[in-house]
Amino acid sequence: MPSISQNRPYRIGRSKTGLGLFATKPIKKGEKIIRYFGPILDSRKKEEDAIENKYLFELNNRWTIDGSVRENVARYINHACRPNAESDVRPRKRKVFIRAIKNIEPGDEINYDYGTDYFKAYLKPIGCKCESCEKKRKKKRAEARAEKARLKEKAERKAQKKAEKLASEKAKAGEAKAGEAKARSKNGIKAKIDTSAKRAPNGAAKRARGKSLNGHAHELA
Repeated sequence: MPSISQNRPYRIGRSKTGLGLFATKPIKKGEKIIRYFGPILDSRKKEEDAIENKYLFELNNRWTIDGSVRENVARYINHACRPNAESDVRPRKRKVFIRAIKNIEPGDEINYDYGTDYFKAYLKPIGCKCESCEKKRKKKRAEARAEKARLKEKAERKAQKKAEKLASEKAKAGEAKAGEAKARSKNGIKAKIDTSAKRAPNGAAKRARGKSLNGHAHELA
């Protein structure tokens, strides 16, 4: 790992994505932090244009900085979608400086936006792990959990209402059957009473006729 002078306002440390560059002193907005450097590649030369690595920093259509050399401490600066620094590109001088766009406090990780092309080529396929994107993913996961819980609660309420409706219908059906049974019972008792009422006069008449005949027989005797 390259040595860093003690008077530099940064250090190399562990980050969520591996190694990163962290502030060791307050860095004011607009302050130049570090230079991004390395061999200058000429795209007109086939052997140099064929060089591929993730530390290439394009100055213009012709010139590119190969920042893969270990001495280039700026290569440890990670990408962020909402960064606290930016790249100050100076194509004529073939130089790039990383400059603060916010006040950076000691312990803060220094980061800048790598640009659309780099993002699409290297970060999008694996998912950007910067703080802003992590917050977005965390928010989406929380929203997804809340939506899942809401749908579950809705389904439970629907099932409960259905169960209550079925129980109510079952109770009504039971009451109806009980009413029908009670009505049949009343009708049966009434039918028996009516039958007894119809049979009583016939029996009385027979008894009356028997008495009359018996009385008549008595007179004849």
